[in-house]
Amino acid sequence: MDFGRAFGIGIALNLAFVAVEAGAGFFGNSMALLADAGHNLSDVLGLALAWAAHFLSQRPPTRRFTYGLQGSSILAALGNAILLLVACGAIAWEAIRRISDPPEVMGGTMIVVAAIGILINGLTALLFARGRKGDLNIKGAFLHMIADALVSAGVVVAGVLVLYTRLEWIDPMTSLIVVIVIVAGTGGLLRDSLGLALNAVPSAIDVEAVSRKLGGLAGVSAVHHLHIWPMSTTANALTAHLVMPGGHPGDVFLADAAHLVEHEFGIGHATFQVEIGEACAAADCA
Repeated sequence: MDFGRAFGIGIALNLAFVAVEAGAGFFGNSMALLADAGHNLSDVLGLALAWAAHFLSQRPPTRRFTYGLQGSSILAALGNAILLLVACGAIAWEAIRRISDPPEVMGGTMIVVAAIGILINGLTALLFARGRKGDLNIKGAFLHMIADALVSAGVVVAGVLVLYTRLEWIDPMTSLIVVIVIVAGTGGLLRDSLGLALNAVPSAIDVEAVSRKLGGLAGVSAVHHLHIWPMSTTANALTAHLVMPGGHPGDVFLADAAHLVEHEFGIGHATFQVEIGEACAAADCA
């Protein structure tokens, strides 16, 4: 299935479920359902951002955006993390307020609606299962839907406990647990997306290993000015100065070096500058 279509279907399914879940939570006095609905709404917005980024990343380069708009996927991931944290703050505030004076909760409603959530989120996750290994943007959508299914499962458990114990505080307490789970997962997303936005080396790439590999090529005596940065959540770029006292090795060597870093490190855009002299001021070799 085309991932653009998968995003459209996923957004439609989850948006419909958010409306049902929020209505059930409001009329059933369930903070856990409202918390899950808020979380799901932020994920719908996240899916929309990811969809927009997926679309924009396909656009060709222009004179102004010479790499195209691939970096939009990084902005989508960062925006997604911020949306999740804002939603968590609102949920936690209301849950804390309700713990001291919890309203009567309809446990049966919680169970039924959250069970539907497990089904919806599970089906949405399947839409992205095929592409999760090759695209971090799609992988993020997949993991969010799996997490949503697990959170809905927690709401089902809370509904069962409320139904049989009549301890109403279990509902807002469950929503706080939901918040903790979301924040724990979002912290990594925020850290990674912020790092990518600041052109940090992607966590999957070992800079020292890249340097050693390039330094081991025939005729290369030193490697400096090595820079690696993300162009998007799926594409990376590299520039490096290769010191080769024996002279310029020719285009075939450069093509082979580019193929090497792409094949072994997933760096698809590599630019090399060949230098004949050995001299390199320490301050200029970063």
